[in-house]
Amino acid sequence: MAADLSPIDKAKFVAAKRAVEFIEDGMRVGLGTGSTAAWMVRCLAERMREEGLRVTGVPTSSRTAGLARQLGIPITSLDEARWLDLTIDGADEFDHDLALIKGGGGALLQEKIVATASDRMIVIADTAKEVAQLGGFPLPLEVIPFGWQTTKALIEETLVSLEVLGRDVTLRMNGERPFVTDEGNYIVDLHLGRIGNPRQLSLVVNQIPGVVENGLFIDICDIVVIGHGDGRVEVRDINAGTVEQDRVEFADTDNIFADLGD
Repeated sequence: MAADLSPIDKAKFVAAKRAVEFIEDGMRVGLGTGSTAAWMVRCLAERMREEGLRVTGVPTSSRTAGLARQLGIPITSLDEARWLDLTIDGADEFDHDLALIKGGGGALLQEKIVATASDRMIVIADTAKEVAQLGGFPLPLEVIPFGWQTTKALIEETLVSLEVLGRDVTLRMNGERPFVTDEGNYIVDLHLGRIGNPRQLSLVVNQIPGVVENGLFIDICDIVVIGHGDGRVEVRDINAGTVEQDRVEFADTDNIFADLGD
């Protein structure tokens, strides 16, 4: 099964497998959402089965909660856990300062709440997610459904004064209906092309009535684990200022591949 994975999936897998090595017995861990984070949940379940690791997970979406239950990972709510030792999640983009764009999967609000309630956030990604400047991936904003078209117009008006290349704003759809988040809100995607000042943009758009939260994660990520299709892994720690090179070996006998159901 491992040999059948695409280079991108191999990169996601090795990044996830390396990242779960940061998890220690007894930790409370935020479990991210998305395709890369799903690999992490599977790798964590494998460690728990093989090593007897005891972990309590706090999922960032109903999808992740369902996967964790399926794999036997005990989960709880953030209200019960109160504070977490670590959160591991993916990203749609990250830059040299480990600023992120997240929310491609529509779970940015829970993801940001859980990440900021953690001692450390580790991002797992393949090399394609690294960019010189954020903005190539559409920036998601979670907005309340009431008056969303007015909110969208206010966002478009606000973007005129900000350092961005494009200003198209679209409502995210799920078929013929608006995409709805776990909190019952909508997502609008900002097609900016380039974000000159992510910190300013984040602060300004969050002041617009109707905007709940944006997908810019600034000064939240501590470590990024970058996977390559050949098994190489790079670990960058922005606080320690270190960059480590590693390699993750995997074989078709790995238990994680027996769990694949999608």
